[in-house]
Amino acid sequence: MSPRTKEQNEEIRLRRLAQIRKAAADVFLNKGPLLEIRDVAVQAGLGYGTVYHYYSNKGDLLNDLLWDALERAGGWPETGLEVPRVSVSGEALAGGHFGLAAAADTMNMAAADFQSESRETTAAAELGLIAAASIRLLQLWAEDHALYLLHKLAGEGFAALPEGRSAPLSAAFSREVLAPLAVLLGTERAADGIAASGGNAANSPHQLQRAEMLLAALVGCASLSLRRGKLHEEARDIVQFLKL
Repeated sequence: MSPRTKEQNEEIRLRRLAQIRKAAADVFLNKGPLLEIRDVAVQAGLGYGTVYHYYSNKGDLLNDLLWDALERAGGWPETGLEVPRVSVSGEALAGGHFGLAAAADTMNMAAADFQSESRETTAAAELGLIAAASIRLLQLWAEDHALYLLHKLAGEGFAALPEGRSAPLSAAFSREVLAPLAVLLGTERAADGIAASGGNAANSPHQLQRAEMLLAALVGCASLSLRRGKLHEEARDIVQFLKL
């Protein structure tokens, strides 16, 4: 058998890292800071030595898990939602689509994307932008527990991270997640005839505070459904309960 190439070794490494981080997110949901490397190895179906080779302590593992989740979290309020950008005065700006889905490589993928976007656009029309985006976020949490963990720990100031690592992640979370959500909140207010004021909506302390409160409410309500494995199907019920 010929030796593996560098590319093959790198692919294996990345796949193993993803496997370990996914297992760590699942374990953390149940054990919180009491998580141990051995727990992650059991959840991932790997040997303790294998996981320890990649992560010798849970602080490094949690830090990498959260940063990796943040890369997937940015832009979720805009995905599939056709909404107008608004200026400080509430007027629409050009280029109003927040995020265009990448073109599908096959006809089947294109059809699936179209159906998904149609459902999300319909939900946005029926429920409102915030409600539709919130449902989408809850469904993402159901599929990706690391994303839920990211939003949950963000509300706690990432206190579970080792000292010195929470501030950079908090700043990045505010920029990549809170700011886009604040813009969306300002957009819906403008659509309801309430013009944004006091500067850019994304940088407004009031709008950022509203974004933080919304995420905290969703995190709290999602916890039980997530543990029961029912979050995806109960996402709309949670949003209606919160009257978003």
